[in-house]
Amino acid sequence: MDLFDIDQTQRINELASLIKKYQDSYYNGEGEISDAEFDRLWDELKSLDPQNPVLQRVGADSGNFAKIAHIMPMGSQEKAANPEQFLDWAKNHVYDEYLVEYKLDGASLELQYSEGVLMRAVTRGDGTIGDDITANAKKMQGVKIALYDEGGKRINFTGAVRGEVIMSHEVHQKLYSDKANCRNAANGLMKRKDGSGSENLCLITYDALATEGQSPFADEVQKIEWLQSCGFTTSPLKICKTPQEVIDYRALVMEERKKIDYDIDGLVIKERIINLEDASRARPDRQIAFKFSLEEAVSTLKAVEWSESGATYTPVAIFDEVQLNGTTVQRASLANPDTMRQLGVKIGSRVVVVKRGEIIPKIESVLPEEAGQVTSPVVFPEVCSVCGTKLIDEGARLYCPNKLCEKRVLHQIYKWVDVVDIRDFGQTLIQKLFNDKKLTSVSDIYRLTVDELTPYFLNEESREKEKDSLGAKKVYESIQAHRKMTLPVFIAGFDIEGLGETMIQKLVDSGFNTLQKLLDSTQEQISSVYGFADITARIFVEGLAENREEMLALTGNSIIELEKPSEGELSGKSFCFTGELRTLKRADAEAMVKKLGGTCKSSVTKDLSYLVTNDTSSGSSKNVKAAKLGIPIINEEEFLAMAK
Repeated sequence: MDLFDIDQTQRINELASLIKKYQDSYYNGEGEISDAEFDRLWDELKSLDPQNPVLQRVGADSGNFAKIAHIMPMGSQEKAANPEQFLDWAKNHVYDEYLVEYKLDGASLELQYSEGVLMRAVTRGDGTIGDDITANAKKMQGVKIALYDEGGKRINFTGAVRGEVIMSHEVHQKLYSDKANCRNAANGLMKRKDGSGSENLCLITYDALATEGQSPFADEVQKIEWLQSCGFTTSPLKICKTPQEVIDYRALVMEERKKIDYDIDGLVIKERIINLEDASRARPDRQIAFKFSLEEAVSTLKAVEWSESGATYTPVAIFDEVQLNGTTVQRASLANPDTMRQLGVKIGSRVVVVKRGEIIPKIESVLPEEAGQVTSPVVFPEVCSVCGTKLIDEGARLYCPNKLCEKRVLHQIYKWVDVVDIRDFGQTLIQKLFNDKKLTSVSDIYRLTVDELTPYFLNEESREKEKDSLGAKKVYESIQAHRKMTLPVFIAGFDIEGLGETMIQKLVDSGFNTLQKLLDSTQEQISSVYGFADITARIFVEGLAENREEMLALTGNSIIELEKPSEGELSGKSFCFTGELRTLKRADAEAMVKKLGGTCKSSVTKDLSYLVTNDTSSGSSKNVKAAKLGIPIINEEEFLAMAK
């Protein structure tokens, strides 16, 4: 078995164990983690093992109360953690209308009625059987002991009403601030044996089912209206025509929920018709919980700053502070002019800010403008702030085209020193040398002498006494020690927009393994390499042309020595080894590949030449992915035959 598969199995078992543990603590009123943290565990297990039995399991209540079977099944809902996941669900669930309600963050409760009189109140339990907490429920606000219409006549209803027991923020703050949150406090109170504190809880309803006679409602909208007519409290119902309207409404609720007096952690989306067959499933398919996330928030755009890095001007959004994953954030990337135009962002826009695993937050979407909302267009810079050259707006980037712009030159020198790793050559010294015109290009770095560097370490008086500067010698020697490098390092050092050593290595692995081959390449040739789209390929080819003269001067005059690419039977080929090898160690096999001019990869990607495994029929993730991409899967003997 592949080590990757072993690690994955271990992680699946770990996730299943954690989910069981936290489910049990939650249903017994002692929740240990937040819903968002629980959902992350759930989503990870679902991605690794969608059929895991734990995903079909609902927690169980304690043994302190009598057990009663539900009238209405209380299964778990499908979840969408972000707009992308919701849109994937919506592709397979096309409705004329999408009914949207708050997803209440409390504890589920079923009220069982006979001819309009409350008989029992049952907790969620395992989804089929729960605890009978009728005595406690009768003390709660919003629970109806008997059902009457507006004229005071008893409503002859036999069946169940389902809702969520919640605690308001006000009650939590005044009486139960020692509890972690409203949900945990409510869950604990509703299951107290003596019933104390239940009067501080409230039931908000959202579902009902008649088990005798004709149903008093024909669809989901009428159901909510009927609950209201019975005197029950319900949460707002929003009807959306499209999935995008649902996404926009979710963003609005995210913005407004801090004003709501109880906790909600998302929205529930369903169709208008009542689908009893679907509702009876352990995990209904026709509705979904569209969750909020700690990694997204809504704010108002106050300004756009333009970050100047080398030639490129990158827009950065400045907005009112929001909390993302416990961090205060008020800046986010807007990527480039095209992204801004597609978003329709303006000063004053209400924007959705996300940070889903990314280091830098970004603006994901812009909410529709409301009546009275004041906005103004974002002003784009037109000329370079340093050299005054008119900027070029290509959509994917806004940049200064002047190769001799001082800002661009200085940034390239910084980049070279960083990529080549001349550690003793600090930015402060580079800036001073640049200001004094001692450094005007990458080539000038290698023309510096100890005498030229000394005044930057010793003043005139010190030079007369000491004459020699150890600091100047150290920088000089560090520069001289970095005259030999690989082709990817050499190219990456020239600061061609967005292209680092890893990307250049892909080109080298694809056969562009000499400087001349790269300089002679066309946009079409580069764009055919995995990872290089048309725009990236064009920027790269243009960057090579712009720096061609200096690249050739550095290498042609032996200022820089490029390490020669290995030549051999495996040149231009890449290999990924998985599973156990029989006749040699994996490290030895990889060393063999490199010695014969090939490259090794740790994962299966589109540009991989061969996947090597002794179990070519395995269902491992690497085998499956290689087969899907059309990558040859060979065994150890076939590999050794190629390497002879």
